[in-house]
Amino acid sequence: MRLLVAALASELVAFPDDLDGFDRLVTGPGKLQATYALTRALDATAYDEIVVVGTAGAIDPRLEASVYEISAALQHDVTDIDGIVGQHVSLPPRVEIDPEGVTIATGDHFVDDSEAVEVIRPLGAGLVDMETYAYIWVAQQFGVPIRVLKAVSDRAQDGAITDWRTAVTACSHQLRDRIRADYGV
Repeated sequence: MRLLVAALASELVAFPDDLDGFDRLVTGPGKLQATYALTRALDATAYDEIVVVGTAGAIDPRLEASVYEISAALQHDVTDIDGIVGQHVSLPPRVEIDPEGVTIATGDHFVDDSEAVEVIRPLGAGLVDMETYAYIWVAQQFGVPIRVLKAVSDRAQDGAITDWRTAVTACSHQLRDRIRADYGV
């Protein structure tokens, strides 16, 4: 059995309530809610794989509106005791799951301005979201394989929240098509 995970129900609108071979989990937005909900789910049930679907802002201008496989995640909203951005005081700076794919920067706020993008881009990420680092870290603590698919909903620039609200349904359909193609359900 696999666990299909999304932060928000709106990211799953194109998915049937019952998807053969998958349980479903909506965690809520942000790293804390993602950590809490996924930890509870993995503590209650043994899964063969976690499959995360959701939206992300593209901060690499080369990334088009498409679905991307995530290879690694970092936290853009933390600093260590020396003030180094992206370095947590006790967590790894990056969590990796696949050598092929895009790196995503996770933080607890919706990135929607060009100044924030200019701070995050040098960390080496092409996408931004609010949960992926937490999902990967929790999955690794439980030893459960995880796959993360993100659909680009916006450019994480000024007005991105309006773009996200407009694009989330289309992104859900793109993600549903990808799950159907990859898993046959």
